[in-house]
Amino acid sequence: MNEPDSPRVATPADAATMAELLDAFNREYGEPSPGPAALADRLTDLLSRSSTFAIVAGDPITSLGLVTIRTNVWVDGGIALLDEMYTTPGQRSRGLGGAVLTAAVAEAARRGAGEFEIEVDEPDVDAHRFYARHGFPLRDPETGDRAFVLRKELTAP
Repeated sequence: MNEPDSPRVATPADAATMAELLDAFNREYGEPSPGPAALADRLTDLLSRSSTFAIVAGDPITSLGLVTIRTNVWVDGGIALLDEMYTTPGQRSRGLGGAVLTAAVAEAARRGAGEFEIEVDEPDVDAHRFYARHGFPLRDPETGDRAFVLRKELTAP
């Protein structure tokens, strides 16, 4: 990986480019997207908060990891959640995504987070392997239990 590809912490000025990538990510997997403009507005707001950061790599940006840190009663410093991780298809298998993930974990620790979580869809075995290579096993090493995330969409009353 050369210097322009080196991961760095994103700024709100990166929001538009990140929005284009996240929109492409959803389109690649047939998922709905509110579109780059709405995503850019959201990212600009999120990246201005201390609870959210992103790591980007490439010039232009071709890989990103978006992380939110939330407070938690059991974990000092809170829990970092990798909200989004994407590398453009032409840049995959070059170590860029791994470098972004490694930098995201390091930045979360630097910000005081005590744990780092990643949600992965069950059928996405490539992602399972990728994250396992970077220290995130599918099963709890102590108990052998699989981890699950249960989710329900909410609507305002």
